[in-house]
Amino acid sequence: MQIYQLNNIKNKKKFLKDLKVHGGGVSIMAKKMELLYFFIKDLKTPAVNILKQDALSIGAELATPSGVITCEKEQYDCLLVGTRKHIEILSQKELAQPFGLKTLARELENFLKVKEHKIKIMGVINANDDSFFEASRFRADDAIDKIEEMIEQGADIIDIGGVSSRPNAPLVSEEEELARIKAICDLIKAQKLYEKVSFSIDSYAPMVIEYALKSGFNLVNDITGASNNEVIKLAVKYRAKLCIMHMQGTPQTMQENPQYEDVILELSEFFEARIANCEALGLARENIILDVGIGFGKTLEHNLMLIKNMGHFKKFGCEVLVGASRKSLIDQIVPSPIEKRLAGTLAIHLKSVENGANIVRCHDVQEHFQALAVWKEL
Repeated sequence: MQIYQLNNIKNKKKFLKDLKVHGGGVSIMAKKMELLYFFIKDLKTPAVNILKQDALSIGAELATPSGVITCEKEQYDCLLVGTRKHIEILSQKELAQPFGLKTLARELENFLKVKEHKIKIMGVINANDDSFFEASRFRADDAIDKIEEMIEQGADIIDIGGVSSRPNAPLVSEEEELARIKAICDLIKAQKLYEKVSFSIDSYAPMVIEYALKSGFNLVNDITGASNNEVIKLAVKYRAKLCIMHMQGTPQTMQENPQYEDVILELSEFFEARIANCEALGLARENIILDVGIGFGKTLEHNLMLIKNMGHFKKFGCEVLVGASRKSLIDQIVPSPIEKRLAGTLAIHLKSVENGANIVRCHDVQEHFQALAVWKEL
């Protein structure tokens, strides 16, 4: 007999099927192989005690601070630990309980219902002279050549923008922004490149967005998080997808001492409100993409917290985008100029995909295609 420890089984159902486990047992066993962690904030003390007993009764665990039993405080933070099967059972049990546990049960159900999305690469084309990475700047003819190259390298989406959103970037009028991207849009439309790949317009200006959508683009990448209802209405009108990004402040102010009480919960509340508004205006949830906005009004600690907990945002049922390509958080970890940050970019993006993101926005398509292909095999 021989034995060895498995560090991780990514595709649990496939592993069990390859092991020739009986068909009916595959799904049951797979749920028992996946350990989940839920940090629960400000749960009422009676609810903590009920949840603790219910968790223990089925073999799960609830880590709680001392003082819960004697009800020293009205609310406590706690950590729920269990397999997927445990959480399924608990979410049903707590539906009948008071003290906010019914709401907790529904939230747990949302996490359990998340579906997996295809991993996609979004290449970046900038039609301006002041984007932070010089190698991403292109004019019309050069941009088309680069688009063709990105398509060959494996890009699923190509994101085109005419205004820099780097910290302290200068403001640009809608007319100037349109002038910058117009020739690229015209060539994409004339050559029907939208039949080869999806195109995204990186803008929050309605006039610019509508021109791009008329040119065959099918995605709007809005760094203001769909704060303008006109942008949402345009996405509905042209049957386009909309990427909602979170940013604290504006590009001119976002890195002036950004602060959050809890960055995960605050972004979660932000997305919940924006999704509700989009749906009220007729945009289906399957056409909404979420972007936590790495580097947009966040410190290094905030950025790392979001990357580590990217999977939290899958609960909304939307695709999740990550865009940390060559950004300054890499320099904060290992001092390096923009041109030398590819390795750090790949590390962040691979970890983000592992943690739940499925769209990777990057400058280096070929390198990401290779890295993701190898990662999938592993």
